Amino acid sequence: MTEEQRIEAKRSIENSILATQADIASLKELTKPISPENAIGRVSRMDAINNKSVNEAALRNAVNKLVLLESALQRVNNENFGLCIRCTNPIPIQRILLMPQSNRCVHCASR
Repeated sequence: MTEEQRIEAKRSIENSILATQADIASLKELTKPISPENAIGRVSRMDAINNKSVNEAALRNAVNKLVLLESALQRVNNENFGLCIRCTNPIPIQRILLMPQSNRCVHCASR
């Protein structure tokens, strides 16, 4: 991995961290408890509960992604950053820019 690619990857990771932190903040707002005294119909209440469950799953995924991104940011200056942890082949820079938290090449990730 060239130094330019490493800088570009670091910038991509930092941007992804900021976006994920913003997503987490909005998802936390959407997963607040639904008050039973709200006068919404039974069907609307069930829909709100269902949406809350979907948002809770999205929140868990976003928190997990943030952990992976922060780990990638710590590893970006390591000499083995950009190498697949399974087969040690280089991960294409396009994949790193698209999914900066990925630590496997496409071939190994699809297994």
